[in-house]
Amino acid sequence: MKQASVHADTPRLWGNKRYHTWNYHLRQTFHEKVFKVPLDGGFTCPNRDGTVATGGCTFCSARGSGDFAGDRRMDLERQFHDVKTRMHTKWPSAKYIGFFQAYTNTYAPVEELREMYEVVLKQEGVVGLSIATRPDCLPDDVVEYLAELNERTYLWVELGLQTIHERTAKLINRAHDYQCYLDGVEKLRKHNIRVCSHIIYGLPGETHEDMMETAKAVAHLDVQGIKIHLLHLLRKTPMVKQYEAGLLEFLTQEEYTKLVVDTLEILPPEMIVHRVTGDGPPDLLIGPMWSRKKWEVLNGIDAELERRNTWQGKYYEPKTT
Repeated sequence: MKQASVHADTPRLWGNKRYHTWNYHLRQTFHEKVFKVPLDGGFTCPNRDGTVATGGCTFCSARGSGDFAGDRRMDLERQFHDVKTRMHTKWPSAKYIGFFQAYTNTYAPVEELREMYEVVLKQEGVVGLSIATRPDCLPDDVVEYLAELNERTYLWVELGLQTIHERTAKLINRAHDYQCYLDGVEKLRKHNIRVCSHIIYGLPGETHEDMMETAKAVAHLDVQGIKIHLLHLLRKTPMVKQYEAGLLEFLTQEEYTKLVVDTLEILPPEMIVHRVTGDGPPDLLIGPMWSRKKWEVLNGIDAELERRNTWQGKYYEPKTT
């Protein structure tokens, strides 16, 4: 039976939300609006180029999950200003975090990484960097440079876990195991670098129990943030063949809402929730089509939290040693 960690009738709030949102955290940290500027640094990935595998993760788009990032045909400075200008229509006054999003953004010699990251850090209004990568792309010299960056700017490293289940990881061609992920987290946390874990709900063959086992594992890792992704099936990805073979069934909106709220309840209250949903590029999306109504999904999660009178961390149980 679940045991509430605080009085059952008193919801914990972060602003007007029942979970510790990324936006709330940034406003508390910088005292103004801060938004990410997604960039494409021109990287590839070790399980695309044959280093560990070919073909990439079966869910990953041709743009390396950077479909909303800048245009890699532009240099980083031009990309930054192009994306920033478009986003300013929504937020006219804000500061920025340069977000290296597409593909594996530590998969290059450290000298090249330094050149790219420093260009973005020099842009006016930039307060930090967020770098998305794989746990098998953290050699010592790169980690040492990230540690240096962490001393002089606001830094997050976003690590794709997706699932703790090895059978699923093999099915989606993840090309690293869970232990590799744990080792990557440990390398970064030795230098107090903030880590955001990415997980995906709706992967082929996974049950509600399987997905919650991944959530429980993340809840007890030394990571400071989490991104909860809904699986999107996109055209021209290897997963289309798995879908056609009957290996994949889309989650319903109700199933996904329940999963997210079940997850939030068991996360530590201090863990920052960077994302609870997302939307794939409309021209590529095969399903689930309900995911295109992003605000409806977000409002549904809020409504379910309120209906249950629950909140992030309500049933969090610290690991006992």
